[in-house]
Amino acid sequence: MVSLTALSLLLLSSPQWATSIFGQYQSDGSGYQVQKPPLSTNWTSKVGTDPWTEYPRPQQKREKWKSLNGIWKYQKATSFDDLQNIPQNLDEKSNWGKSVMIPSCIESGLSGLQVPLKDNEFSWFQTKFNVPQEWSGQNLLINFGAVDYEATVFINGKKATNHKGGYTRFDAEISSFVEYGKDNEIAVFVHDPSDSEDYVIAAGKQTKNPSHIFYTPCSGIWQSVFIEPVPRSYIQRIDLSGDMYGVATINVLTSDSSSQSIKISVSDAQGTAYESTGNSDSPFNFTLPNAKLWSPDSPNLYDVTVTMGDDVVQTYTGFRSLGKGDVQGTIRPLLNGEFIFTFGTLDQGYWPDGIYTPPSKEAMEFDLKYLKELGFNMVRKHIKVETDLFYRACDEMGLLVIQDMPSTTARKQFLPNQAQQDQWVEELKELVNLHKSFPSIYTWVIFNEGWGQPTDGPETRHAPMVKDLDPTRLIDATSGWHDHGAGDYSDNHHYPDPQCGMLNAENPSGPYDPSRIGFQGEFGGLGYNVSIDHLWNDPKAIKSINETYEIDETLEKWNSRSRDLLTMLQSQISTHACSGAVWTQTVDVEGEINGLMTYDRNLDRVDRGIWKEAIQNLFKAAAAKGATNGSGSAKENHNNQSNVATSGTSSSASNKVNNQNNSPSSSFSSTSTTKSTSNTITKISRTFIDSSSLPLLSKLNLLNLNTYIYITLLFSMLIGISIL
Repeated sequence: MVSLTALSLLLLSSPQWATSIFGQYQSDGSGYQVQKPPLSTNWTSKVGTDPWTEYPRPQQKREKWKSLNGIWKYQKATSFDDLQNIPQNLDEKSNWGKSVMIPSCIESGLSGLQVPLKDNEFSWFQTKFNVPQEWSGQNLLINFGAVDYEATVFINGKKATNHKGGYTRFDAEISSFVEYGKDNEIAVFVHDPSDSEDYVIAAGKQTKNPSHIFYTPCSGIWQSVFIEPVPRSYIQRIDLSGDMYGVATINVLTSDSSSQSIKISVSDAQGTAYESTGNSDSPFNFTLPNAKLWSPDSPNLYDVTVTMGDDVVQTYTGFRSLGKGDVQGTIRPLLNGEFIFTFGTLDQGYWPDGIYTPPSKEAMEFDLKYLKELGFNMVRKHIKVETDLFYRACDEMGLLVIQDMPSTTARKQFLPNQAQQDQWVEELKELVNLHKSFPSIYTWVIFNEGWGQPTDGPETRHAPMVKDLDPTRLIDATSGWHDHGAGDYSDNHHYPDPQCGMLNAENPSGPYDPSRIGFQGEFGGLGYNVSIDHLWNDPKAIKSINETYEIDETLEKWNSRSRDLLTMLQSQISTHACSGAVWTQTVDVEGEINGLMTYDRNLDRVDRGIWKEAIQNLFKAAAAKGATNGSGSAKENHNNQSNVATSGTSSSASNKVNNQNNSPSSSFSSTSTTKSTSNTITKISRTFIDSSSLPLLSKLNLLNLNTYIYITLLFSMLIGISIL
């Protein structure tokens, strides 16, 4: 007989909760085929034609959705004039375009195209999709994870939306454009100038002329696409964060900016449920008793269900506070009231088979698990923004994230004009607003090494702007140089040896500023050449290998030199004001051969005994200066953790922290605000079932558990009768 547990799992995995479809074009007979990239990975041949099946937006999950990932059609366009020729009424028999994998970069092997860089500026993408009849009478959203750079979306020949910015998600409400129960057509026109002289846009390290530290560009729909039905008035975005005192602040933003009643349900890993209420479009607080704090060693997360009328959205949060304060006479970064030393890698997020798009979620998480296993507690996401699933993985694993804003071109002769600066700032705002609810992100980087940074020091304006958008995090206004004193960090770049927190540091970064956090934003970069089997097999890239900062002749020498540099950093932690550092880099990228792993992730340069010991020695040196693991033992001395502290100081087990501000709301970046209303959270009484025995149920609407149990029992009875 079918077990009750099996039936419960069957119900929970039913199409009501998650459904997906391919694009209109089936893989058989489509002509799609992975192109051989200059270097493959172990995942290249495993991608198939149903990529990225996971729900793409973990902090705003709805139960009904359809993936549009899969085989689409692609056609090269020549200019903006082609917007007048929208592809319509196409099917498998139409002699239009080539098959392309979505999501992908059209320059990549996984796309099935590997478009030459001279042909990647203008593109058309097209597919068909069916909207279920039962979704009629509601609004319908089409969601794009990211399209590089400017996307104009047409539904059945009618313009639905336009979006600029290649790194952030966007959506459009398309219910008036579609026919329910029938095939509908999507056409997306994409303009991606990359780093051309005519356009100065946020492009990061993408260039039409790849060489050494600048790489192959990514054009097109490079993150997931999906549709979902929503009520007429629906939840547009949820801003949610929690602090070390168990105080959470939530702002539920609606599609029509209306003030509506909101219900919040919170569950921990054991399924214990709490609930609170408030109104939308205005932040309010709730307090979770005995909240377990988030830290790299204990990445505790809480599932949260937000209900507004008929719109039910699943999200999650972690309770932690970030700030800076005086620890033993030095300004330090604080996590949960304690000095935490952070050490991680420069992580650029490039893949030889997918360029910007990892082959799969498994592949993406491989890098993160590798870093965590070696003992790193942080990763610097360098001049790129990832899919939301990346940040969810960091939240779950306990990896702190330094998130860079992708820069405009590094070429000084093409600094952005005022209109281009304004557009870049809008994209910076989008980056912060769409990612500020991920607990693992602890620092925003505005400019890197002066790339795209006008000479008048605009970061002195941008840093306060970012702090207003997100008061819960630290800001690194200028990583590297051209520092005008803004932000929370005095950030040094120096290769190969570090100069962390040193008053006598050399230019171009210059001396450490004692009023801010001493940090080594980049160092290391040691290279070791490998066989062609592990190299990006492009003549120009191979020729640029010799530009690597230092190339060691053997792996033994590479590991020995790495230990020397890490020992040097250890000394600077002990004798200077070093509070964290970033090693260059996680993996090789094209012509750079200075990764811990090769570009294909198949050769590991690291001697684990040497590296693990050296990394632990860094943390030991920091502990001698007052650092902890950021677990929040300081809060145990708080009189009542269920209330926001009113004192400007808190004490940890190991040292006294003197914060620079007068209240934890600012110094620890507590999420409470003067504009918020505070609600006491109520524990829900459950008499029908102990939810800790069914952890999957915490992902459901907690108020409807009994309904699902009754249905499960009914199915069990029916199956039992049929068997008899």
